[in-house]
Amino acid sequence: MKNRIYLLTAALCSATFVLLASTSNAQKAGGISKVEAISQQLDLTPQQKLKFLPILREEAPKVEAIKNNNSLSKIQKVQQIRAIHQQTDPQVKAILSQEQYQKLQAIRKQTIREATQTYAR
Repeated sequence: MKNRIYLLTAALCSATFVLLASTSNAQKAGGISKVEAISQQLDLTPQQKLKFLPILREEAPKVEAIKNNNSLSKIQKVQQIRAIHQQTDPQVKAILSQEQYQKLQAIRKQTIREATQTYAR
């Protein structure tokens, strides 16, 4: 009986660890959770999601790499992130309504602010 309890406890602990590790890795891989959050904030229609999400999924890891690159100055980060946004802007404008596009612009400004903040480590 005690062996079964120990075995069950070990199995539950292992399963919990695997679940937490896979969730963490999924969030890190390409900023998927951020992409979904942006999609929800913009209140996209199903048709818009089909067109817009691939653009975001391609853009997100590039922006994250710039944000995490400590060798770049704040100005360089801003310039590089804006360049990425400018590349996708024509496609995005064609997909989103004016209101959604304005919300996206606010989200992008916040992303740039986050990229240029200095963190005490």
